[in-house]
Amino acid sequence: MNILFITADQWRGDCLSAIGHPHIKTPNLDALAREGLLFRNHYAQATPCAPSRSSLHTGMYLQNHRCVINGAPLDDRFGNWAREVSNAGYAPSLFGYTDSAIDPRGLDSQDPRLFHYSEPLPGIDTYTPMRDEVAVEWVEYLQQKGYAMPDRPWSLYALTTPGVDWADGGDAVLPLAIEAEDHETHYMVDRCIDWIGAQDKPWVTHLSLLRPHPPFAAPEPYNSMFDPEEMPAPLRQESPADEAGQHPLLDYFINHSKYRAPDSVRQTQQDRVNYYGLMCEVDDSLGRLFAALKSGGQWDTTLIVFTSDHGEQMGDHWLMSKLGYFDQSYHIPLIIRDPRPAADTSRGRQIDGFSENVDVMPTMLDWLGIDIPSQCDGFSLLPALESGRMPAGWREEAHWECDFRDVRDASLEQHLGLTLHQCSLAVIRDHRYNYVHFTALPPLLFDLEQDPDEFVNQAENPDYQTLVLEYAQKMLSWKMNHTDRGLTETMLGEGGAVTRRAPLRKMAS
Repeated sequence: MNILFITADQWRGDCLSAIGHPHIKTPNLDALAREGLLFRNHYAQATPCAPSRSSLHTGMYLQNHRCVINGAPLDDRFGNWAREVSNAGYAPSLFGYTDSAIDPRGLDSQDPRLFHYSEPLPGIDTYTPMRDEVAVEWVEYLQQKGYAMPDRPWSLYALTTPGVDWADGGDAVLPLAIEAEDHETHYMVDRCIDWIGAQDKPWVTHLSLLRPHPPFAAPEPYNSMFDPEEMPAPLRQESPADEAGQHPLLDYFINHSKYRAPDSVRQTQQDRVNYYGLMCEVDDSLGRLFAALKSGGQWDTTLIVFTSDHGEQMGDHWLMSKLGYFDQSYHIPLIIRDPRPAADTSRGRQIDGFSENVDVMPTMLDWLGIDIPSQCDGFSLLPALESGRMPAGWREEAHWECDFRDVRDASLEQHLGLTLHQCSLAVIRDHRYNYVHFTALPPLLFDLEQDPDEFVNQAENPDYQTLVLEYAQKMLSWKMNHTDRGLTETMLGEGGAVTRRAPLRKMAS
């Protein structure tokens, strides 16, 4: 039995035609959903990339793994899905990146691995090496094809053909200067197809695609698949000042950082054209990968997981990128196709229960019959795959965290009057309310039934005070229940060491 674990970076949860997106078309992912199970309320646990991926790869909430920002090391004592499948006899591969920063303890201060966070996840056997956040072999491939190389390889994602872009008054959205068949998405999928075709025993691989992560520039024909005039305007208050009045942290992001959305609606519409186009490009390449699995006779022996690390604000709430507390940054897709006959009941269904990225590692291990480490805060989704519904006792909300510290720059702390360790927030989001708790700033409460776009903070409204207290108590209980377990399930004494693991899923009342 095989596992194909796919992530597409920065993919919003609403961007699938299978759930009715008004513009984007994702026929290959839609087909995967028709043969699998689509989780409509799936959420990332953190932003930005490294903290989120640490949760995805370890099954742990940020409060436990403590990789809080890009570049923060992931403690080497933690297990992850790659180590677990490796211990079970697999040789897991990686095509792309995991945004992993190596644990620096015990290393020489000049060790080259301390100068970037592009190391493969510990436990990975074969991988595509990265340098300056770009795949080394892809850059070499482009050089062999005759492409001119910029001073910084990352610029390859942003260089468009000469001309005036639509956002600047041009007639059309300019394409990326790299041809689609040479773009990194196409290249990585080809390498993954080649690797799978060469395997002669069960395999596990992680395909980690950069796109639709910015820079927002898509190759032909994906830059011209959508009319920019038809792209929706950002979901936001009339002015940045109106939006910023919601909370001190939002005020800082809007007025003091690179995350401020452009004032020009035209620029945001162009960004959406490219964002959707990059998604369509990913979908096309995944179609080639799925076809290769079928032609190679491995379609019905492979568990396929498709998700993302986080979403994208895309101008909503006057923000770009992924940060803060709004749904746009945390709601992401999850589609799982389980080839076993036991999963036939759920095929083609879409489920509304709350799933989280911490559930992915337990699900993959459970499917392979590997014990789930007690460090995991997530639960296996196999019961849902086998029944088409969440099991009794399942969580009733989603949780995520954002640590907005910057170890190299204290300006945010100084502006908000915080210490380094007070730069954090945690969210409980259910079907009715979204509660945001800050370590040392005022809380937020959104009534999603009355205010689905999260514009009105009800935390100071006397009519909601009981709910604020209730959700603050829920937050405290959630954090207590998910405190790092360490060795708390083991006891020494008469008869030696005894270990009793608590169930990963709470029992039905």
